[in-house]
Amino acid sequence: MAHEVKLTMDGLLINWLKDVGDAVSASDIIAEFEADKATVEIEAGSAGQLLELRAEPGDELGEGAIIAVIGAEGESAAPQESAAPEAAASATEAAPAAPTNGQTMTADGRVKASPLARRIAADKGIDLSRVTGSGPGGRIVKSDVENLGAQPQLPPLPTAPPAAATGQATWGKLPEADVEITPLSRMRRAIADGTARSKSNTPHFYVTVEADVEPLLALRAEINSALTDRGVKVSVNDLLIKALALTLRAFPNLNTHYYGDRFVRHQRVNIGIAVALPENGLVNVVCHDADAIALSDMAESNIAMYERARAGRIKPDDIRGATFTISNMGPFNVKDFSAIISAPEAGILAVSSAQRVPVVQADGSLGVGTRMNMTLSVDHRVSNGAEGAQFMNHLRDLIEKPLRLLDLSGV
Repeated sequence: MAHEVKLTMDGLLINWLKDVGDAVSASDIIAEFEADKATVEIEAGSAGQLLELRAEPGDELGEGAIIAVIGAEGESAAPQESAAPEAAASATEAAPAAPTNGQTMTADGRVKASPLARRIAADKGIDLSRVTGSGPGGRIVKSDVENLGAQPQLPPLPTAPPAAATGQATWGKLPEADVEITPLSRMRRAIADGTARSKSNTPHFYVTVEADVEPLLALRAEINSALTDRGVKVSVNDLLIKALALTLRAFPNLNTHYYGDRFVRHQRVNIGIAVALPENGLVNVVCHDADAIALSDMAESNIAMYERARAGRIKPDDIRGATFTISNMGPFNVKDFSAIISAPEAGILAVSSAQRVPVVQADGSLGVGTRMNMTLSVDHRVSNGAEGAQFMNHLRDLIEKPLRLLDLSGV
């Protein structure tokens, strides 16, 4: 039976890597797809012959679109409607349909809108969270945005008094020769929209603790010595992800997503990991079941995801399903910072650099130790200060007594 290759996210088809008639295995990459924050590799998903391609490079496509059909050699592709570019699909989606009373959120908390509708909204300054979608399932489509019109723009900057009156040079628009104009990429626009929306709509509060990381560093050295034969190295970030995941297991309320009218508490602990990309990009890859996976397996999986992300070869599962996120700026020599929650998640952990600092010993004498600041950003609609403090104390305790990371999850 023919297998249909369906998209799991909205975006732009960049390139086909296989042609009709090619034999493919289930893990073969057949296409490159540009989603909001990453270039994603699309796998065949089934072994056989590529019978049909149903989209062209440059097409804007929605989640669930069928882009290809794979089957046995000589088999005919199923006579189903092919995936159309967004410009053509919008006319169908915009057919008269009952309004959905603003139910325009996806399962992961994003506004449900077609890529073209997003682009038009960004150009016109329209906040999609205020638009009611008329497409299937409340999806916002091109016509919804076009019919709404542009929202009022911010007023222009005031003009300064003339130079003669102030003795100062006039200020205003700089000559084009003095500026460099760079159009927003899809990734930067997605980051800008997502962080602005989350920071504006999510009531953040913050809890910071300082942890002694010398025991964690010592444990890491022992683990890596034991794993020499496997060629695997566990990073400090792997250990922090494990500690965070086990803390979420102990405080399941923080593993909850907020959707306005309901809370969704996740049974799996999937940690999103912020990865800096070339040219000022950022993407969150996902360590699935981080509370249960062995540290050695986690280390192998994470480094493979980081390499794919930086090379622009992300797989759909690499960026799907996060329930909580960690942002580690340890390599950048920073003392402290806080991070913006990735809505609809309930929180994000910001990890600063481990630094050698003066410390007061148990006997009152002054010594030197290795300390690291961690700041938890929490959605106040989901949790409160007391729970946030208990969460961070539990996390610090795991970091300062790290043998429990092995007792609870293995190596």
